[in-house]
Amino acid sequence: MSPAATMSNEPNEPNEATTVRRRTARVARATKETSIEVSVDLDGTGVTEVSTGLPFFDHMLAQLGRHGGIDLTVAAVGDLHVDAHHTVEDVGIALGEVVAEALGDKAGVTRFASISLPLDEALVDVALDLSGRPFLAYTIEFPPDTPGLGTPPFDPQLAEEFWRAFITAAAITLHVRLVTGRNTHHIVEASFKAVARCLKQAIRVEGGGIPSTKGTL
Repeated sequence: MSPAATMSNEPNEPNEATTVRRRTARVARATKETSIEVSVDLDGTGVTEVSTGLPFFDHMLAQLGRHGGIDLTVAAVGDLHVDAHHTVEDVGIALGEVVAEALGDKAGVTRFASISLPLDEALVDVALDLSGRPFLAYTIEFPPDTPGLGTPPFDPQLAEEFWRAFITAAAITLHVRLVTGRNTHHIVEASFKAVARCLKQAIRVEGGGIPSTKGTL
């Protein structure tokens, strides 16, 4: 985490029926280029409130929360007059930080997940591991002259930068592979939905121990 970032767990109301920790976290991250606040509830219902100044990116983050079953709030202000890169990357960093914080020691999580997800003509394969080792294999390529999506435009090449920032901060292994597709919007959206579905499965609690022979993730 950068020196400018601060993080705290949200307090949980006591529950007589269970002592299970509600997996929530918040982060505020400020640099000379961006100011970002992100909060998550990994045990939510997919309620999202997102504002980054990039409508298409907002739409993708909403997909991540909705299809991941994660309550997600993102408020970001960045130097969009320069480029969208700083905002997208820094949101990825902040989101990865809160997911890592909310997961804690990952005791009981499913850990692994994979999916092949279609969106019309597009088909994207995703595999994910809450490994504690950040690694990204991203095999979706867009030509440099591919038009941006939305206004202000979201360069589709920035999707890779977002995932790289996210998995590095969250310490996740992520593979994203385009099987087939032509429409830029469909391809990017299918990738976000596919990662969301994998996150939903991987973070699901199904036991009590840490899913690793090392005893830690």
